[in-house]
Amino acid sequence: MMKNPWKILQERSIYDNKWIGVTEYDVLNPNGGKGIYGTVRFKNLAIGILPLDEEGYTWLVGQWRFPLEMYSWEIPEGGGDPALPPIESARRELKEETGLVASEWTLIQEMHLSNSVTDERALIFMARGLRQEEAMPEETEQLVVRRVSFDEAFEMVERGEITDSMSVAAILKVKLLLTSGALVK
Repeated sequence: MMKNPWKILQERSIYDNKWIGVTEYDVLNPNGGKGIYGTVRFKNLAIGILPLDEEGYTWLVGQWRFPLEMYSWEIPEGGGDPALPPIESARRELKEETGLVASEWTLIQEMHLSNSVTDERALIFMARGLRQEEAMPEETEQLVVRRVSFDEAFEMVERGEITDSMSVAAILKVKLLLTSGALVK
């Protein structure tokens, strides 16, 4: 089952900017039927960071998400240049959005965010050994930063108040690590 059952007959670029490219394909599907398939190719990695301090608190970032037309609470996130080590992007994003600088970093999750239409790859780090400096959000970001107990963040996931996929995955992964004893608050 490792062989690609799709046959591409033709492809055309529909849209391209510095963040994404959209391609439409004329295809034969796995059963031989003709159809079209569209994909979104991301030009950056998706980077997420769950900061966790020695008191068991984490930081959430709130912002209006244009595609969703709604406000969203999330872990600090952003794009990472695939030519750079992902940890560099994680350090930059954490400082940019929260002002936090971490001395300990652990990659806790790799995932594909919506693999039926996109190739977007996400890397999620846990950051510890935190110290506070000044945040420097980008001009497109109007952020609210909240320090909350990790338990409160987990409850926000349970109540459906946090819906961002990287945030949900990060919080559930850290909860699993804490519950199993593999991680101490």
